[in-house]
Amino acid sequence: MNIKRESLGARMFLVALTVSIVAALGIQARATYNAQVTADEPQYLLTALSLGEDFDLDISDEIEDGKFRDFHEVNLNPQTIALNESGQKISPHDPLLPILLAAPMKLGGWEFAKGALALIAGITAAMTLWLAVRRFGVGVSAATWVITAFFCASPLTSYGTQVYPAMPAALCVVLGVAGLTPSASTRWSWVSVAMMVCLPWLGIKYVPLALVMAIFLVWNKKHGPGVILKLQLFALLVSGVIYLIVHQRIYGSWTVYATGDHFVNSEWAVVGSSPNYAGRTRRLLGLIVDRKFGIAAWTPAYLLVPLVVTRTIRRREQNWQLALSLCAVCWAVATWIALTMHGWWWSGRQIVPILPLIAILFALAVDQNRRRVQLVVAAALAGTFSWLWLVVETSTGQHTLIVDFERTTNPLYRLWRVALPDHQIMSVGDHLLTALWSGVVIWGCWWVWTRSKEEPLAQSATNTDSLDAAR
Repeated sequence: MNIKRESLGARMFLVALTVSIVAALGIQARATYNAQVTADEPQYLLTALSLGEDFDLDISDEIEDGKFRDFHEVNLNPQTIALNESGQKISPHDPLLPILLAAPMKLGGWEFAKGALALIAGITAAMTLWLAVRRFGVGVSAATWVITAFFCASPLTSYGTQVYPAMPAALCVVLGVAGLTPSASTRWSWVSVAMMVCLPWLGIKYVPLALVMAIFLVWNKKHGPGVILKLQLFALLVSGVIYLIVHQRIYGSWTVYATGDHFVNSEWAVVGSSPNYAGRTRRLLGLIVDRKFGIAAWTPAYLLVPLVVTRTIRRREQNWQLALSLCAVCWAVATWIALTMHGWWWSGRQIVPILPLIAILFALAVDQNRRRVQLVVAAALAGTFSWLWLVVETSTGQHTLIVDFERTTNPLYRLWRVALPDHQIMSVGDHLLTALWSGVVIWGCWWVWTRSKEEPLAQSATNTDSLDAAR
């Protein structure tokens, strides 16, 4: 067991190092022709700088002094309004990401901030490997290859340097799941509680993920020590009250959007003034196959997500309810709650937090089958190739990550995109392609369902959980 533990620890280190290096290659990639970073990214960086220098959230002095010029050469859309007579301005984004980036931003500017995110991506990958092996019973070799491949491909590697809370949220999800399985120790369950507290401070859109975790905390520990569960629920209740009080005192409402210049009339306009939920439903598939913003457009392995999910439901392997519940809630938020999937950002932003769990389900599906491992890894590494090709182009001024990324000269993408629908245009051809892909996915899920059998937990997996619980 000690040998196996040392082997897993060594692999975790190598995975973290590999993923961090690959992610860091995108630090110099330009978001637009007029800015190194764009959209919400400057807001997070300015707030981090304000926290590092002034120990407050007021970015009015940073904007007035033009401290954004290092990473945003043109005039900046402040995204916020003056909150009082002194001209105080607070960015309409939750503060945990700027808090994490405050020290790197102060020490080395935007490059260090992005480097810190690359390190977080590496840590997330390493912990995902640990979670796959220790909690889901995946073989070490298959888990290492599959998880490394997915984390080195878009969008997981993309958000290893793009300044959004998506990757820290993914780390919270991974650590949260680690403490919510029936075999988890009391110490790990407190880690999960901490992650539930952190998620809302990264963004209100992650509150549903925290709620799912809280439900599983109660469900899985209902036969455990009642005092500990009551203490954990009390801690969550207190943290929720603190969250609401702080937002009322600092932002003037229940959410950070109250300080945003786009939400003067109503902060709830962040989900749309008159949402067309029926129209948004096409994102269920579009998040995967959309020509520009679908994750499979850049990493073809993600085409198999519906099939892998179907297999997981059919076989009912350990902890499948927890993993799929989190995936379903996050996917639903990206489908029906998010204002758009075609934003001023890179693809997959809304679903990055649950992609490590998807990677684990992939590893489960191909475990013990060398040929399948090779095929999945190859399909994922095609995403690494596509991303690094674009990184070179955006770092040398040929294209940018936001404005014209779809014009990349990457031959794989140029060929592959023809088969994918453009949900921004939705011409007759795009409707036909969407219908075709819907049929393929439905047939594929049926095929997997009929050929997969429900099986009891593998003995090796059960032993792994028992040993972990004993520790």
